[in-house]
Amino acid sequence: MWTGLSQCKQRLRQFARREDGAFAPAAGAAVVLMALAAGFAINTAQITNTRSNLLAALDSAVTSTARDLTTRAIEQEEAEEMVRAFLMANGVLGFSEQDRLTLDYVRIDPIRRTVAAGASVDIDYAFPLFSMSKSQKVSVSTEAIYSDKAVEVAMVLDVTGSMEGQRMRDLKVAAKNAVRSFLKGQNADDPRVRVSIVPYAAAVNVGSLYDTVFREKYGKYQPDLPPQKDEPLEPAMGPHDDDCTTERKNKDREVDISDAAPTTIRQNNDDEDYFAWVNRDDRLDRGDCPSAVVVPLTADVEKLVGEINDFEAKGTTAGQIGIQWGWYMLSEKWASELPTGSKPAAHDPEKVGKFLVLMTDGEFNTAYAGVDYTTTDRWGRTRTVNVNGQETKSGDYAERFCAAMKDDGIEIFSIGFQLDKWSAKQVMRNCASPDEGSIQHYFEASTGDDLDDAFQTIVGNIERLSLIK
Repeated sequence: MWTGLSQCKQRLRQFARREDGAFAPAAGAAVVLMALAAGFAINTAQITNTRSNLLAALDSAVTSTARDLTTRAIEQEEAEEMVRAFLMANGVLGFSEQDRLTLDYVRIDPIRRTVAAGASVDIDYAFPLFSMSKSQKVSVSTEAIYSDKAVEVAMVLDVTGSMEGQRMRDLKVAAKNAVRSFLKGQNADDPRVRVSIVPYAAAVNVGSLYDTVFREKYGKYQPDLPPQKDEPLEPAMGPHDDDCTTERKNKDREVDISDAAPTTIRQNNDDEDYFAWVNRDDRLDRGDCPSAVVVPLTADVEKLVGEINDFEAKGTTAGQIGIQWGWYMLSEKWASELPTGSKPAAHDPEKVGKFLVLMTDGEFNTAYAGVDYTTTDRWGRTRTVNVNGQETKSGDYAERFCAAMKDDGIEIFSIGFQLDKWSAKQVMRNCASPDEGSIQHYFEASTGDDLDDAFQTIVGNIERLSLIK
């Protein structure tokens, strides 16, 4: 190796001492070639950087416009001007003069729901070479997806006694953050996303929707069915003065797995017509009625946040009743019963996505429909009791409601918060819709941060689903 190196050095010294003039042209040619290479490299870098900056600016402009179309902050005819304004603001400040930056086109495809745009900029070469033009046009194009699909979300949330303390504080933070994320950046006069809150414990407090409820008479756990369709609904039957409901029952007093409107006319076993009101089981103690009230679909962040702030933990866990009312809040069949602005849209997968988010921290353990027992009250009145199997029935009803909702086109996400029972986890897994690619539907959360992360992931997943479905 040293011999070869010495020979190389010797030849270089000989070349430098030559006096026949051959070195000067060679050296000059080398210098020219080096200059050309350097200039070409600089020009190439200049074009690359300009293209990168232009694409970044156009990407931002198109993405921002797609987002505004999605949230209905702008109309389709405003899209081109929005892209132009955003592009010019970023381009002129970042890398170009206004008269050299051009928005070549903006195309809105309402079928594919895309915003596409192309832009170009004229740049002067830093090192124009030989016969090259002194300038060059750099062009880029990009595309973003937007969604004109409405989104309806029912958040079915556990406010049972086991949620007391830190768990309830964690839920309040996570649920409020989710509401704000779902509803941010919308046109308040034409919201794309609306959210309903359904708190549940041993029952569901429906507040002003109580005129859809049949209150069973005290002492009749297997009650008469609601009045016939030509009879008025009786006022409070018995000593209960709350606004809570339990499962709706069919003519055989078993659980009714349907989203039928309460004005639906049915026939009992005697072929008599009656309205399908939701039941308020007599065995529900009024002290077990949760104070938190159902909020039908709304885009009013403060209203939803205010209700979440009022959550109080008490009572047992009848998750199936929460799921039942979550379905009602999303069902077009209930539109006539709900306030203006809260009416669910007609079911049309092309125009509206309907989602339910179910959260619990424990096993479903309370059921009323199809559960018998006998007891004697202080007045000597006797009723039949069989509390065995309530957990099985509650979980079974929940899964049946979830299956019916999924068959109806409603996508379900579920969160188990600090669950320690396999059976509770299984119910939540079975309730959730199947995962789609990277879109997860069932979550387990061990801490408040985990719970918050799960809700935020669901918010993002619902947004992605509204774009790709």
